[in-house]
Order: sequence, then C-alpha cells, then structure tokens
Amino acid sequence: MRYIFLLLPIFLFSQVQLGVDAFFEDGHAERLKGKNVVLVTNHTAVDQNLCLSADRFLTAPFKLVGLWTPEHGLQGLSYAGEHVADSKYKNSVPVFSLHGDSKRPPKETFKGVDVVIYDIQDIGLRSYTFASTLYVVMEEAARFKIPVIVLDRPNPLGGVMVDGPMLSQNLRSFVGYLNVPYCHGMTIGELAQFFNSEYKVRCDLKVVPMKHWTRSMSYRDTKLKWIPTSPHIPEMDTPLYCATTGVLGELGIVNIGVGYTLPFKLVGAPWINAEIFAKTLNDQKRLGVRFIPFHYRPFYGLFKGQDCHGVMIDVTDSGSYQPISTGYMITGVLKSLYPKPFLEQISKATQLRKNLFCKVNGTDTILKYLLTDPYPAWKCISYDQKEREAFKKTREKHLLY
Repeated sequence: MRYIFLLLPIFLFSQVQLGVDAFFEDGHAERLKGKNVVLVTNHTAVDQNLCLSADRFLTAPFKLVGLWTPEHGLQGLSYAGEHVADSKYKNSVPVFSLHGDSKRPPKETFKGVDVVIYDIQDIGLRSYTFASTLYVVMEEAARFKIPVIVLDRPNPLGGVMVDGPMLSQNLRSFVGYLNVPYCHGMTIGELAQFFNSEYKVRCDLKVVPMKHWTRSMSYRDTKLKWIPTSPHIPEMDTPLYCATTGVLGELGIVNIGVGYTLPFKLVGAPWINAEIFAKTLNDQKRLGVRFIPFHYRPFYGLFKGQDCHGVMIDVTDSGSYQPISTGYMITGVLKSLYPKPFLEQISKATQLRKNLFCKVNGTDTILKYLLTDPYPAWKCISYDQKEREAFKKTREKHLLY
C-alpha cells in the first residue's frame, strides 16, 4: 500500500511564540546586560510556560528596577476605572501605578532607567486602556530619550477584522487615544509602530515580534492559554463579545451580561420579549452570528435581581463576523421594537455617562442617530466607512505579519 504524506507548514501545528519568549531565546535580554530596566506589565504577561514576565525579569541578566502597571493593577484585581495604588513586588521592586494619581509616568520615575519594556495582553479594542498606557509611556520616554521595547502578543480578534468608527480628535481620551477604528485588527506591537510614526512621537522604539502568528488566527488557534485580562474578560472569546455589546452597555439601556455569568454575551431587559427579539435579530441575517432566546436574573449591576429576557449571542464564524456593526444592529432593533423604554433608559443616563458613550464610540454622531432616527442601525454601521478604508491602506506599512 502506498502512503501519501502532505508536508504542511510547521506553523499550522506549532504554538505561537510570544514576544517575551523570543526576547529571552533570541538574545535580546543578553544585549541589555548590566542595564536598568522598567517593565510595564500586569498579570496577563506570561510566557509559553505560564511564568510571569515579571518573575522572569527578576532573574534576567539586567536589573529590574521597577514595574509600571495599567488599569486593573498588577494582579488584575481592580474593577474598571478604579484607582490603583502603588505597591511593592518581590525583592522589594517598586510597583508604580499608571492608573492611580497619574496615568503618565512622571519625570522622577525615569531616573536611572536605561530602557522601558512593555509586555501586556491587549484585547484589540481602541477603548481598552492597556494600549493607551503604552502610548503615554512612549510619549514620556521620548521626552527623556529612553528606549522602549514592546514584546508583541496576539490580537484576540485576529489581524483581519476592521470595524467601527474612527476617533474624532475632539473626543480623544484615555478610552480612545489613537485615531483607528474601534476594532483595528492590529497587534500591540503594530499599534506602537503606527502611533510612533503617524503621531510623530519619535520614540526610540523596538518591537520583538511573535513567531508563527498569522493574521487570520483566532486566539484559540494560537494554542496559548488565556489569562483573563480584567474582571469581566474571563475567556478567550470574551473580547469578541465585548466588541459587540460593550459600547451599548455604556448607555445603560439593557443589561449585557455584566453582573451575570456571561459578561458581554447577553442582551436583556425586563421589557423585552425574548422570542420576538431573537427572531427579529436573526431575520437581519448578519454573517457569523445567531441569537438564542435567553432568560436570566443579574446578580448585580443594571436590573439586579429582576427577571431579564433577551438573547444570548452565539458567534458561529469569527472570520466573517463584524462585532461593532452587529452591536449597532442590535441597538437599532431594540429601538424599533421598543422605542419608549429605549428612549426612557437613555433619558435616565447622566451626562457623564453619555459623554463616556461618545468617547468610547470615538464620535458623538452615533448618539445623535440613536436619539433622532427611528431606524438608526444602518446609519451607525455605515458611519466612517470611507475613513476605515483609508485607514486600512495607512496601516499596511506598520504591519509585522
């Protein structure tokens, strides 16, 4: 009997090698021997053996002189927006919070520092503040002529999907610092290069890329373990759902599963008919997703202790799925089916909450559509379409993979 063996590329069977592993295995760490290093990091930064980057840096050939941490803190214990205090790590290494009294490292934290290294797992959304922390670190490091090294990690949404509005300059904030689409389809290393060049930061920047990562990969395809990036991003597919309902959740119109066991995977309220809502959503025939009638009672948050009816979102094909567009479609269907409670819930939102909604969207136009248009979905989805296409061309020169 003859056997035919297919020789497929080895990366199809290999675990993705992270930037941190390449940093130690390819000699980058040795070249910093005798240098004083600050690591911008948190609990998500682990190597292929699930060893914390912070712990590997303690035994590296250079000296770890400080840890800088983003929102949620070094161990990921703090909730969104919560003040994070400075602390100490092993060997009395000082931990400086970049989500405490200041979101920028002050001048004195650079004293005696030879290089700053960034290693944090991002989730691929413009509004997630881990990336904003990197940008302000790069800006301050450029001021003091301190090199920055970014250890690259996968975008859990993959490297192909580009979806959602661009960022209006007048709404630039820590939840939207870079003029890219809400889902930008870039790794953190690629974003760093984009920021450094397009914003003329002129930071002495080096990115240590991954190996075996391709743009079409889901996080599951990487064969890497997922470390929850924050309290409501527990699973490797949660970023996909966060991109779908997270923006909607900012207005407090419906419960999006935060406060229940399925954060970002649900859309529900006491005034929704689950079966009609699910059928109407499925009739829109969005690619890569289906909607299942669902009933639940939140433990905390919006509608705490009340019976909520709505849908569970089931992404069936992440390759064709457009999360923010689907989120706008869900919002539009909510308004068309339930205009009175929809507008009543928006009217209950504080101005601060409405402002945050606009900042996360990157524009105030979406809120205007929701308030004034009886069928806002398609206007929201098509908004900034030409600008997105222009972005795709601009980003090409910054792509590493």
